[in-house]
Amino acid sequence: RVGSAMSLSSAVINNRLQELVKLFKERTEKVKEKLTDLDTTSDDESPAASPAKPTPATAPVPPPGGEPEGDKPVGDEHYCKMLCCTFKYRPWLDHLKNYQFPSSIDPLTNLMYVLWLFFVVMAWNWNCWLIPVRWAFPYQTPSNIHCWLFVDYLCDLIYLLDILVFQTRLQFVQGGDIITDKKAMKVNYLQSQRFKMDIVCLLPLDFFYFKVGVNPLLRFPRCLKYMAFFEFNNRLESILSKAYIYRVIRTTAYLLYSLHVNSCLYYWASAYEGLGSTTWVYDGEGNSYIRCYYWAVKTLITIGGLPDPKTLFEIVFQLLNYFTGVFAFSIMIGQMRDVVGAATAGQTYYRSCMDNTIKYMNFYKIPKTVQNRVKMWYEYTWHSQGMLDELELLVQLPDKMRLDIAINVNYNIVSKVALFQGCDRQMIFDMLKRLRSVVYLPNDYVCKKGEIGREMYIIQAGQVQVLGGPDGKTVLVTLKAGSVFGEISLLAAGGGNRRTANVIAHGFANLFILDKKDLNEILVHYPESQKLLRKKAKKMLKNNNKLKDEKQAPRDPLIIPPKADTPKLFQAALAAMGRRGGRGLLAQLQRRLKELKAMQA
Repeated sequence: RVGSAMSLSSAVINNRLQELVKLFKERTEKVKEKLTDLDTTSDDESPAASPAKPTPATAPVPPPGGEPEGDKPVGDEHYCKMLCCTFKYRPWLDHLKNYQFPSSIDPLTNLMYVLWLFFVVMAWNWNCWLIPVRWAFPYQTPSNIHCWLFVDYLCDLIYLLDILVFQTRLQFVQGGDIITDKKAMKVNYLQSQRFKMDIVCLLPLDFFYFKVGVNPLLRFPRCLKYMAFFEFNNRLESILSKAYIYRVIRTTAYLLYSLHVNSCLYYWASAYEGLGSTTWVYDGEGNSYIRCYYWAVKTLITIGGLPDPKTLFEIVFQLLNYFTGVFAFSIMIGQMRDVVGAATAGQTYYRSCMDNTIKYMNFYKIPKTVQNRVKMWYEYTWHSQGMLDELELLVQLPDKMRLDIAINVNYNIVSKVALFQGCDRQMIFDMLKRLRSVVYLPNDYVCKKGEIGREMYIIQAGQVQVLGGPDGKTVLVTLKAGSVFGEISLLAAGGGNRRTANVIAHGFANLFILDKKDLNEILVHYPESQKLLRKKAKKMLKNNNKLKDEKQAPRDPLIIPPKADTPKLFQAALAAMGRRGGRGLLAQLQRRLKELKAMQA
């Protein structure tokens, strides 16, 4: 019994000493790691800052004049005094007064220039649409001639301002440099083809009004400012999100304008032959423009049902109308087909890819459940991203532009990942270009337990669930947008690390994937970031192994369990008996325990 008690007590002491040595060793390693790696933060959370006490609101100091500030009007610069009253004027008047016209204008990005082109195009459309009407139809009369001339000269003023103010301030590229010098911009415009056309547009043929009267045909050169129209189209399409809508409207306007000119020519031909002189000409009843426009539509579209021409002039005119109608209408149909085809090119590509995939699955007799999931992936990816593969869109861009797009799209998510905090900023930029966006369907396995890990995942949108437990179906944790998993397998120096749990998509999930090969190619150029990531990966791997050992390591079985401590009440009783010098059972037991302790010592 004495030997067994001694062995038992020595085993307890040895276990206790081993535990103390282990604790001291772990503490030493933590302190050493903090000293060698300054970027590694402590595991202990920093205490939350106590909320600052609100400072008592101090009473406002009254102005020296004795009048409280509340009686003064807010924003004195927006008020003006007249006689005994105070009037408020809008602050935009101040901005308008202090506005300085720019010395140079970027024609590609300046929205003010696009707005100005809109007014120029409106003036150009006034001349193109109404000069034929005023020439052919009797709508310009001596009673309203002043209204027509007022709008005409207002359009001429817009043309003149475009030449003197805007075109001489447009930036241009020469030898790869953007030229903003005033003199150089003016010389560039004066030597361009556009300046020659603008001068022809403003030929002062109006002076012939004094000799031949106000003839609208003398203003025909104003229609030669077509370069402003095409420039406006290009600038407007570059800023519209759905430019195909404007292209459809523009193509429709082309068709309407051709019908408009044809109706004017038909009325002129009818007036030349004599209104109502034959069954082919306009009879002069009803609204002249509407009736002639209806005839032009039937002629150019070759609907038929028109009266036969009688005279040689009518026959030649009708033949030219038919030939022009077939030619113009075929051009309009072709342009409309191109516009609609360009607008639906992406949808056509999506349907083509999906149809080819379905054809392939039917040929190899893929199960319907798999086919339905493939169709679901196509539909969700297309509707959520507007494309099937982002890399196909970005591969045409230069490397710098791809980086700019990647920074605006992905940097906010990647920069919040704790693993990459403290790394070189340029390294993160290079990594953004290597990320691949992948969409997972509900209950899709992102990674399975036991497989070799070669990728790291960053959740862009959606949620994923980490499964574990004895059955492998218990939800251990749910990761949301901005979370990272799989980074240990990506950064482990030895490689070949296997996944420790199943990860499935909870609903639709859009993930960024970074391959181990791509990351290694990037880290070659950033040794400091590589060193930092290796340390973080080593620490994470050590923590995971420690948790695994604590959960899985079995405890050493004890043949003889350690003796329980003597109850305090029993110790007090023994002490009382010893003080009294009793020789009873308790006193004998106390002496026996003292002898055992002396033998063990």
